[in-house]
Parts: sequence; structure tokens; C-alpha cells
Amino acid sequence: MKKILVTGSAGFIGARVSEMLLEEGYQVIGLDNLNDYYDVNLKFWRLEKLKKHSNFIFYKISVENYNELITIFRENCPEGVINLAARAGVRYSLENPFAYLDTNSDGNLNLLELCRKYEVPKFVLASTSSLYAGQKMPFRENLPVNTPISPYAASKKSAEMMAYTYHYLYGLDITILRYFTVYGPAGRPDMATFRFIKWIMESVPLEIFGDGRQKRDFTYIDDIARGTIRALKPLGYEIINLGNNHPYKLLEIIRLIEKYVGKKTQFRYKELHKADMKATWADISKAQELLIWQPQVSLEEGIKRTVEWTENNWEWVKKIKV
Repeated sequence: MKKILVTGSAGFIGARVSEMLLEEGYQVIGLDNLNDYYDVNLKFWRLEKLKKHSNFIFYKISVENYNELITIFRENCPEGVINLAARAGVRYSLENPFAYLDTNSDGNLNLLELCRKYEVPKFVLASTSSLYAGQKMPFRENLPVNTPISPYAASKKSAEMMAYTYHYLYGLDITILRYFTVYGPAGRPDMATFRFIKWIMESVPLEIFGDGRQKRDFTYIDDIARGTIRALKPLGYEIINLGNNHPYKLLEIIRLIEKYVGKKTQFRYKELHKADMKATWADISKAQELLIWQPQVSLEEGIKRTVEWTENNWEWVKKIKV
């Protein structure tokens, strides 16, 4: 049984990655600081599912805490690290850029250094499609992403650069995954899909930034988790997109949610923020070739599953602030 350390294991992506690893027979060492960036009840719900597995160990710590991380590495001897601990979200990064650098950059450096020190053979870093702002679509991994337009994107670029340095200097096998708009059951309440489903169920008008025609490469959580686990294979050093390879307008997402909730909605339009991207679109050729991966869940099926999860958990989900 391989031991994999998953940071951010109570987060949206981290919990699903951990769950799939556990189901495949891995031992998972989960780390999360359970911060209150959004309602911690979602994190507790995800964590309780993981704790049902006997091969899951959990530590409540921050990746910024180097001394506590040392103990975990020394006592558990992980054979791979998947770093999913992150401050996420473009808009909030404008309000608190220091937190983003602390977690996304400094925390990532702590993990890289400990992988070097304890000879962990594999490191997977979660990065972001936000780095592609202003580039020609579809976004390919070899595009020059040197001008991030938010502290969030800048902190992830910093993490990518340090990861390459550790590969070059110390030979760490590192795969960087650039995710494209992940959605699905038990998702983050600050993201559009969660908020729109909840608001439509409550008959509350939707807040739309821009005209609703901006496009995103919405990718279902299970597809993202599968790709992340496949990235544990030895690859040397690679940056790989994980996306749906099919951008959809925000208005199309809303119509699908209306269909499965069974309600129509109204809009409240707001100005599109300067740091927001108007469209994302992943070229996934590299993921198809190196990871033998491609998305399997259609947008309609993914929205259907997400609405069903919300309805089935409505008694506590309705209390979550979005």
C-alpha cells in the first residue's frame, strides 16, 4: 500500500482526490488547517466521509508551519505528495494578498524542501488556468504565462517556478496540473455553480458579473480527481492542463441548473472585475498523451449530479453562506 500525503484534504478537490486514492487502496495522510475562508461545515462533511476509511490519517495543520510538517514527514514517510492546499479565488486575493503568498508560495516551498530532505520520489502541484489570462485560446502549456493579473495567479506562478527549481537542482519528479473551473457536489460556495444552484432553489435573483456570456471550461470534480491521481506516475518535470476542452457560456450553465432544479430565475448584473478572465479553454493534448486522461462526465450530467447532491443535503446546505 503506497502512502500519499494530500494537503488540503478537506477541501473540494483534496477531499475527492483523497477519497479516490483510499478506494484504490492507497494510505492517505491528510493535512488541512480547516480555515474559515468559507463555511467549515462543508469541510467537516467531506472530512467525515474520509474518516470512515481505516487507511486515512488526518492532521489539522497549515502547510505554512514547517516545524509541524517535519514531524509528519518523519513519522509517515510518504511516497508521494499531492499539494492541494491553497488560498483560492481571484477576487479575494485582491483583499488579502499576503495570505495567498503565505499558503500558495511559502507553504509550497516548505513541502518541496521536505520532499528533498526525506527523499520523497513524487510531487504533484495544483496550479491554475488563471495564469493564461490574455493568451490565445485554446490554452497550451507552453504559452508564456509571465504576466499574472491577480495575486492569486501570481502566487501560483511563484509556486510553479520554485517547483521547477527543485526539479532542476535536486532531481525531484514534479508534475504541475493547471485546473480549469472545477465544479461538482460539495463544491466551494464562493464559486458560481454552488451559488447559482442555491440561489435558484431559494428563488433569489442571481448576481452575474459581466453579461453572462463569459466562457469557462467547466470540468467535473471526478474527472479532475482522476487526472490528479494519474499524475503520480514518474514524468520528470511536466506542466499539464486538466480541463473539459469545451468552454461554455455562464448563461448555458444557468439554463441547465434551471432545468434540473425545475425553476426559472432572474438576474442582477454587476460589472466584470478587471482581474476576471473573459474566457478559458484548455488544450488537453498533453494530458491525453502523458496521463492517458480525458474528461468523461458531460456538463449536463455534471450539473444534474450537483443539483441532486444539493437537494439531498438541503437541510444543512441551505444554511451555508455564499
